[in-house]
This record gives sequence, structure tokens and C-alpha cells, in this order.
Amino acid sequence: MRSWDIGTDIGGTFTDIIAVKSGTNETRIAKVPSRPDAPVQAMMEALAAVGLGADDVRRFVHGTTRVTNALVEERLPRVALVATAGFEDVLEIARYRRQELYRLDIPPKAPPLVPPSLCFGIKERLDHTGAVLEPLAESEIERLLAWLKANAVQSVAICLLHSYANPAHEKLLAERIAGAVPHVCVSHEINPEAREYERASSTAFNAAAMPIAVEYLTELEERLPIGAGLQVFHSAGAMVPLPAVKRRPLVMAMSGPAAGVSASARIARDLKRPRVLTFDMGGTTTDVCLIVDGAAEMTDTRMMGGRPLRQPMLAVHSIGAGGGSIVNLGPGGLTVGPKSAGSVPGPACYGRGGTAATITDANAVLGYLDPEARLGDTITIDVEASKRAIQPIADKLGLGLAETALGIIQVANAAMARALRRVTVERGVDGRDCTLLAFGGGGPMHASGLADMYGLNEIIVPAASSAFSALGCLTADFSFLQQRTVRMSLAGFQSELFAERVAELTLEATTPLIANGIAEADITVEHVALMRYAAQSDSIPIPFFVPLDTAKLQADFHARHRDLFGYATQETCVIESIRIKAVKPSSTPFSRPDIGRPPVAGRSRACIFAGAKEVQTQVLARETLAGTIAGPAIIEDAWSTVVLPPGWEARPDDLGNLFLTRRPA
Repeated sequence: MRSWDIGTDIGGTFTDIIAVKSGTNETRIAKVPSRPDAPVQAMMEALAAVGLGADDVRRFVHGTTRVTNALVEERLPRVALVATAGFEDVLEIARYRRQELYRLDIPPKAPPLVPPSLCFGIKERLDHTGAVLEPLAESEIERLLAWLKANAVQSVAICLLHSYANPAHEKLLAERIAGAVPHVCVSHEINPEAREYERASSTAFNAAAMPIAVEYLTELEERLPIGAGLQVFHSAGAMVPLPAVKRRPLVMAMSGPAAGVSASARIARDLKRPRVLTFDMGGTTTDVCLIVDGAAEMTDTRMMGGRPLRQPMLAVHSIGAGGGSIVNLGPGGLTVGPKSAGSVPGPACYGRGGTAATITDANAVLGYLDPEARLGDTITIDVEASKRAIQPIADKLGLGLAETALGIIQVANAAMARALRRVTVERGVDGRDCTLLAFGGGGPMHASGLADMYGLNEIIVPAASSAFSALGCLTADFSFLQQRTVRMSLAGFQSELFAERVAELTLEATTPLIANGIAEADITVEHVALMRYAAQSDSIPIPFFVPLDTAKLQADFHARHRDLFGYATQETCVIESIRIKAVKPSSTPFSRPDIGRPPVAGRSRACIFAGAKEVQTQVLARETLAGTIAGPAIIEDAWSTVVLPPGWEARPDDLGNLFLTRRPA
């Protein structure tokens, strides 16, 4: 009988899984090594690790970095770009912004995702209102078909000038070439907004990801034939059905980190914390995001491999500083990442052939990791291997092993502190007023050191912290999101046209949910206007209700502009775009999972904190905690380790959350 709901997160090092039996509080959790060459097989192994098979699964939601990694590492199939004649070099021209202002030894910008030889200019033209200036002739379509046949590409991205205002030419081209190439995507579906370069780049990214995603998702459907119960977590913070993902695989970019942020937002609301910084440290990356009043910050654009990817997504900032990040000693000193040891061979202490020193090895040398634990039921910690990996670095620095390991942790924490500043100070928020929510395999180990460096006063380590993103997949809302450029001034506002555009987007956003068996009455619709002053370039999101009250919308825009930039003017306001999100709220309970192991009384081991001297440190089972615990202490459960240094104390609550604060002087 299919009675289990599953959430999984495929990371660079481990694949995490949480299973909840419907109608009960029975919860199972596991962690298995990821398999970059066979991600579906890793998910099936994770399912087996919690004692379940495909026949037991009712719903399966997963987040993955597969698409993100393929895009960043440029392991992509041959893609062609079809653009309006005269604009076929849009990806090569790009925007002239140097990646490094003072580094003349590196290219100023990334090479185009599609080489010039695979860019085709087709004669047609629309103006900015969508009016046809030059029709699309049959002879041009035949010329394109012959060109595609000669170049034998797997996927085609169609991005015509001003197609966001009128997609007729893009639709016609897509229909005609559908049988000539396996995969076709059009810009008015991927990013129906102005900004030609960003729209072309996003469409090319999507076209490149389509063959990878379709193959991957088709295999998953064959291994888990549960129909509508098979869902993917997307980068805007909810889950979507597979048919929609196959057409728009870009929604999977950053889906794993977004799942952790989604769960964090729910905890922030439940615990009534107005400002929360998420700190998700996995094996390959560290991901941070700002949550204000229970809602995660959103962004429209992020860089992927030095190129813009434009679509609404959670504003997660990632750096290459995870537990598996490799330590280097170069002319500039000690650095960590972005290169990672991954799951194979992994950090030296995993005993799988790794010899390079990593952040995890530094934690092992300092005594924070249990040498008797088995990670993913297969990996034991070899502290001596970590010492052998770090010793050459210590010798070059002229420092002791413990001092070098502490230095590695401090360098890693400094990189993470810079990431926190990116999502706080650069957005006008004082991060010292925030609560740090630490999760992922390494987050609870580094949280207190990061808090000391950044000036934070409270840390929350949630239950199931090591598999928190998998829990986020399971407990997130079911939703779909659409956004489109409208360019309407509030001066002389066209209310009927605006209502028509909102209705069109609402239909586009709700259709995938209804097609997945969700009743229309169970769907709520959220409306956001992206607004700017007439002379500005960038817009800011302002929520609104229908029917639209333009006076309130303008007042809300002025207030938000004043909060962000310190001023507001009486200039004309413009609605640049509309964002519509259709949501089916989650019904999965957010309860404390039972992930404990039999506690062992009276355990302790030598650990090293600031000062590089060994301190005999109590080791406590998280499930047995009661009252306030004073550091130094190591708090463990079956899957995670919380480091509580001297000067800090920890207090559990009834839901399994652990609150870390500095001890009063």
C-alpha cells in the first residue's frame, strides 16, 4: 500500500532522504553517498536505506543540483540559437562587465553559451508593443529547417525580438521545427520579459538543460511509476509537476538550496523570528539567504558560470566552501574551495582514496567528528588520514597541526561571513540583528565560530538539520509561478488591460496544478507587481490584491523604495512586470522526526578550540538533552554534530530545535 511521502536532496557529497508515513508521525531518515554518474540510482539507494521500495511511495519530491552542475561545468549538448536577423550575436556581445576589474590576465567575460557558428538570424521583426513590422515568411522557415538539418543540433533556443509582447512568431517557429530537432524551447515561455540579452541567455540555458533533464526525469518516472505523486522542487521555493519541469528544466537550478530556505521560512514563522539568516553548509557549497517576516528574499537574476540566468527564484547566495572544499596554500595565503573533493574520493578522513586536505579534515583533526560514527551507513572517520593530509600545509606554514586546522576553519568562516554580508549589508539590513539558522552536514559545526566572527547573538539548529533540505522538499507548498513584462504607467492607468494580463498569467500559473489533480478551489493566487520610477532601470517587488487599488500600490511602492534606498520621489511610477504565483498550501505536518540512536552515557573526547590546546569535552546525545547545556560540548544525533565551544550554551525545545546563545559574562 502506497502510504509514504518522501523528500530527497541530492547534494554534491551525500543524498539525503526523509520519509513520513501518512496519517502517522512515523519518520525515517537516511544519508547515502551521491552518485554524480547515476543520480537516480543514488535516490533508489536512499529509498532502500530507509527500508522502503517503489511500491511503498505515495509522493516523492526531490531537489537536485544536477542541472546546476551541468550548466556551471558546461557539460552540455550542442545547442542552437534562433534570433531575429541582426541580433543573432546577442550572446557574444553580452554586457561588457569585467568579472575581475583589476585582473587583466583573465577574460573580461565568459564565452557565449552558444558559439557564433550555431546562431541563426531569421528575417522577421516586431516593435516593442508586439506589432508586426516584418512578417515571418515561409521561405525563412524553410531556410532555417535546412540549416538545422545541416548542423545536427540536439536542442534549439528561439529568442526573437520583443516576443514577450507578441509570441506569435516564436510559436509558429516552434511548431514548424518540432520534428526537426528533439528539443525546442521559446523565450516567451522561459522568460517573457524585456532585456534581450538576459532573455536569450536564459532561453539558451534552458535549451542546454532540456536533453539532460528529460533523460534524467524519464528514468526517474520509470523507476518510480507513481504518476502525479512524482514532483520536483524548484528554485522559487515550492514543488512543481514533472511535465512542467521537462519544458522548463531551469526551475531545477538551485532547487536543493531553495528547499532548505523554504523549510527555514516556515520555522521563522513558527518561532516568530522577524529576521533569519539561513546557513546551509553541505559537502560542496555553503548557501545563505535572508528571511524577513517569514518570507525569503526573491531575485529575478543570478549568474551561472559567468552568464545571467533570469527567472524568479529565491535569493540564495552560494560559495564554494563546503565540508569537502579543498584547502590550498598559494602566494596569497591559505584558501578553501571552490574545488571540492565531492563524494568520490571525498575528504581524506572518509578513507575512499582522498588525499587533499579539506574543511572536514580540519574538523576531524580538532576532534569535532566522532571517529566511531558511520556516515551514510558506509563511511567511518579516519582521523589519522586527516592529519596526513594537513601536515604538509602545516610544515609549509611553520605551524603545528592543531594551529593549522584552526586556521583552516577561520579562513572558511571568513568566506562564509562575506557571503552573509552579501545578503544583508548589501540589501540595507544589519545582519547582527538576525538569527542564524544552521543546517546541512557542516552548518551546526561552524555556526558558533561564524556567529562570533559576524556578531550574531542567536543560533537555531533545527531537528533533522543534516537532512533539512530534504525535509523542506517534503513540507513545501505545491505551486507554479509565471512572470511577464507589461510596462504600464500608473499615470493614465489602463485598468481593463491590466486585469486582462493578470487573468492570462493566473490561468498559466494555475493550469499545471489543475492538470496535476488539484481542485481549483484549493488553489490560492498571490500577486506581485515589479515596479520602478519611469527613469529607473531596475524594479522592486510590491504585493497587491485584485481588483487593483492603484493609490495603495503607489503608496506601498514609495514606502518600500524609502526602506531600501532612503528616499522616495513624486516621479511617475511604472509597473514593469507582473508576477503571479498559484499555490496549494502544504498539508504535510512539520513535526519532529525521530532520528535518534541509543545514547551512550558518560562519553567525552579531546577537542581543540581557540588557543590550540586540547580540552576534554563532553559528548551528549541530542535526544537526551534537558535544560541548558554549557560549552564546551559536542552534541550529536545519528546524522549531525553541533559544536558548542567555551562561552556558548545550548537549550532544546519540545520540537527538537536547539537554541545556541552566548553565555552571560
